[in-house]
Amino acid sequence: MEAPAAPRDPAETRLTITSPEQMRELGRRLAKLLRAGDLVMLSGELGAGKTTLTRGLGEGLGVRGAVTSPTFVIARVHPSLGGGPPLVHVDAYRLGGGLDEMEDLDLDVSLPDSVIVVEWGEGKVEELTEDRLQVVIHRAVGDTTDEVRHVTLSGLGERWAEAGLETLTA
Repeated sequence: MEAPAAPRDPAETRLTITSPEQMRELGRRLAKLLRAGDLVMLSGELGAGKTTLTRGLGEGLGVRGAVTSPTFVIARVHPSLGGGPPLVHVDAYRLGGGLDEMEDLDLDVSLPDSVIVVEWGEGKVEELTEDRLQVVIHRAVGDTTDEVRHVTLSGLGERWAEAGLETLTA
């Protein structure tokens, strides 16, 4: 009897971003690696660039509608304009913990056919799939006009083992 395979370390890529346009461009480039069934979890301080990155993802995926923060509506669906997967953009900031509270959003139903991006999803959506991309955006906090962001992309699960995250640094 064979022993089960050891879990893989996450595929990880780190980038330094120096402007909102570079964050959007990162989103456009990342979109080329995404496919239906992908869950992307974004975390970072307020104003770190999560929605700016998602705006770039929407542009790269070729979806309809302006990608804006869904804070007050919780989730927005952006259908594809060209036959690709729709983008489901979720802001879980105002939601409590656990997947139970998010069940009304039917993310588990949407996931196989969509790219789902969840801002503030830690501790809330991990149960949806073992394969997910975690994007952490760090920025200087306090009274600063510094545009520098340090972005860490960690691909978890088999889906991300060979997904090509390293191409984002080129």
